[in-house]
Amino acid sequence: MVSAIVKMAEGQSGVDSLATEFATYSDFLDSQVTPTDLYYLEDEELARQLVELGYRGSGEVLKREDFEARKLAAAASRQARGDQQNVLCSTGKPVEKCALLLALAQREEANRNGKMTTIVFVRDRNHRGQEISGYIDYAHRLKTEDFGPYFSGRRKLLPRHSDLSFYNWDTNYSTSNSTANYQVIADSLSGLLFKNKRDRKMVCVDPKINTAGSIRTDRKPEQHSLKSVHIEGAPTRGL
Repeated sequence: MVSAIVKMAEGQSGVDSLATEFATYSDFLDSQVTPTDLYYLEDEELARQLVELGYRGSGEVLKREDFEARKLAAAASRQARGDQQNVLCSTGKPVEKCALLLALAQREEANRNGKMTTIVFVRDRNHRGQEISGYIDYAHRLKTEDFGPYFSGRRKLLPRHSDLSFYNWDTNYSTSNSTANYQVIADSLSGLLFKNKRDRKMVCVDPKINTAGSIRTDRKPEQHSLKSVHIEGAPTRGL
């Protein structure tokens, strides 16, 4: 059965925290791949498969189905807390210290209640020092993970393989994924496009092209070493 490795010292609560820390099982596998693995294997996908099969790492095994089950349990727990408290993740957090966090905090409520959708472009370096970039569906990420650590400054917002788009500039690895809010479209003339599934309008990520009904904002967040972040948001409308 397919599985991956979790350090024994983390115990059961550590496994639960891993399920909430990583958006997908693939993200967890990536965290177990070391620069040495990539140096000898020269293949990021192969390195991920070896971790999944249990040939890399050490300690307790975390199976794919266990990870997914814990993700569902964590999501249900967050939903229950949200229903009880109805408090935004950014409330009481020092978001004024970072331009990106402030912009996200200003848009959090509207993205949660469906009045706005926001696409965030981030270009930065991951924990291995590799340059990565991607487009993030902010409303989708708000529903699938706890943004408290981001707003408090304990964790840096980075694109993931599960986001609208992801690209690793060092390995040339790329992914694209449609979400409940946007359909990803690769156009030979206009480049990468995102189609809003509610009002069916196209969002062109080319900074030289304005998208009707959307607002583009550039930020220089202190958290991000490459300081390349763009935020594009628009009010949502019915069909």
